[in-house]
Amino acid sequence: MPSEGRCWETLQALRSSKKGRLCYHRDWLLQGENVLEEYTSVPKLSPYAGWVVDHVLPHTQESLAPSETSPSPASTAGLGQPSLAPTSPVGSLVFSPASPGAPATPDGTKDRDEPQHTEEPVALPPSRAARVEGCIRMYELVHRMKGMEGLRQWQEEQERRVRALSEMASEQLKRFDERKELKHHKEFQDLREMMEKSSREALGQQEKLKAEHRHRAKILNLKLREAEQQRQRQVEQERLRREEGQGRLRSLYALQEELLHLNQQLDSGDQRRDPPKVDLSAFRTRGNQLCGLISGIIRATSEDGFPTAEDQAVAERALQEMRELCASARAREDQRRREEEAAAQVKQQESQMQQGPEVRKEPPAPSQGPGGKQGEDLQVKAQDSTMQWCRQLQEVSSQCVRAFEGLANSKDSQVKKIKMDLQKAATIPVSQISTLAGSKLKEIFDKIHSLLSRKPVQCGGRSVSVSMDPQGLDFVQYKLAEKFVKQGEEEVASHHEAAFPIAVVASGIWELHPRVGDLILAYLHRNCPYSVPFYPAFKEGMALEDYQRMLGYQVKGSKVEQQDNFLKRMSGMIRFYAAVIQLQWPYGARQQAHPHGLNHGWRWLAQILNMEPLSDVTATLLFDFLEVCGNALMKQYQAQFWKVMLLIQEDYFPRIEAITSSGQMGSFIRLKQFLEKCLQRKEIPVPKGFLTASFWRT
Repeated sequence: MPSEGRCWETLQALRSSKKGRLCYHRDWLLQGENVLEEYTSVPKLSPYAGWVVDHVLPHTQESLAPSETSPSPASTAGLGQPSLAPTSPVGSLVFSPASPGAPATPDGTKDRDEPQHTEEPVALPPSRAARVEGCIRMYELVHRMKGMEGLRQWQEEQERRVRALSEMASEQLKRFDERKELKHHKEFQDLREMMEKSSREALGQQEKLKAEHRHRAKILNLKLREAEQQRQRQVEQERLRREEGQGRLRSLYALQEELLHLNQQLDSGDQRRDPPKVDLSAFRTRGNQLCGLISGIIRATSEDGFPTAEDQAVAERALQEMRELCASARAREDQRRREEEAAAQVKQQESQMQQGPEVRKEPPAPSQGPGGKQGEDLQVKAQDSTMQWCRQLQEVSSQCVRAFEGLANSKDSQVKKIKMDLQKAATIPVSQISTLAGSKLKEIFDKIHSLLSRKPVQCGGRSVSVSMDPQGLDFVQYKLAEKFVKQGEEEVASHHEAAFPIAVVASGIWELHPRVGDLILAYLHRNCPYSVPFYPAFKEGMALEDYQRMLGYQVKGSKVEQQDNFLKRMSGMIRFYAAVIQLQWPYGARQQAHPHGLNHGWRWLAQILNMEPLSDVTATLLFDFLEVCGNALMKQYQAQFWKVMLLIQEDYFPRIEAITSSGQMGSFIRLKQFLEKCLQRKEIPVPKGFLTASFWRT
């Protein structure tokens, strides 16, 4: 195309100019002063001339024009542009911008000024510059190859050095590892030697300990043999003791059986005579005492294990004394019979003389009053009037139980619910009685009184009344009396001060509802016969457990409660009774006589002093009664009371001491010290917990 030819002409003209002949080098700054010398030297081809020779000339030889005068493009020299050399003599240089081997710029990109269309190649005439450029390129190639070879050798040398250094480092690492391993071996060897040394020392110590252990084992074996021999001796002694104890126990039971049989003979012999002509009450009293003594020994034996030889000796002496009593009773009966026979003969002989019959006066009975002088022999049971009164109370209790029998034994769930509500309403207020405040006590009293008066009361968030069931009132009265006595048996037994608040509420209820008071006495007499006072006698054919229940003991199966617990319960009930007889409810509408006042306490004291004492029981109950009620009796009876105290000290103490064993002297000593202190001061102290006027103001 015309425009393309003009382009090449322009390039040729530029190359022929002065500036076109200038040679530019990129590293001219590195040459320093030699830069200006290039202006005087022969012009040189561009470094890209070799590329032209290798890639452009072979393509231009075939299309080279015959005329050498045609213009040939000159190589442009400039920064960043390739130089085009003239055609060499070998062939014409053809430059095809669109050829696959188009030159690239030094920065790796194709020349953007090259035409993108295919033209007829331009033939460059060969010149000396092209040849020189080729030689230079060949020199540079050779130099580059030498450089590459040197670089390769240098790289090999470096690799060899690196390998040498690596091998040296590997060897050093091996040496280091060997030294480290050697150090570890040495340390391990030192540790092993130290452990072997320690093991040898430990073995030596172990051998020493073994020797000591063998020595100690020998000593221990000797001690064990001695201990085993001692244990066997103790076992043998225990076996012998048990055998002896069992033998003594069997002998004791046989003695008791014979003693009870002899006592029964005394009672039956007296009952066969109607009326009795010989007074054997003293023999029966002493026989009952001896039976009680044997029973006490057996009870103590059941608690301690087996009877001792001393117990057996006491029982044998009691049996011997009982035999003597029986013999004396028979002798007296024989004497009485002989006297009767003699009297009958005298009557027959003197019948003609019409003489009066011989009169024999009976000895006066012992005084029953607490201030009277005691006879030589005492009673073993209360007066007949007292026993009749006690039986009447038990009959009242039995009638009450029969009255609510339908309510108590009902299977209906609704009736059972009513029964539980009534029982809670009756018992819970009694359980809440305490010594905290008088106002609280009044609330409890009013609640109980309302319940007994057929008024509804609140219990457990519900309204409860005895009118809920026809038998409700009988049931509530019985449960209330039972709860009062149980509080004395349990609460007062543990806390003596609680006797007074419980007793004052019971006294107030008794005053307003007399039947409740009768039920309280009946339940109290049944659980504590000593509150009558009444000492149940053993009857022929009666089981021992039943007899112990009659005495007030709690018997579960064949196991009888401990003596200490028994005395504690009896003490609580006697204290409750002693508090009831001296207290009255202070908020009554009108002051009335106490329904069961101090005169009954005086009667109880007189009757118990007219009866033979029981071991451990009489002393305990006398102390509790006098400690609670003694001050009130002293104020009421004054001089007569002190006469009774002197009577106890002079006449009754020796009787108690005579039947008290050495292991049961605690209650006797306590009573004796209390009475001696009172007689010395001429005063019975106010009992602890007594309700004063200030209590009712709280």
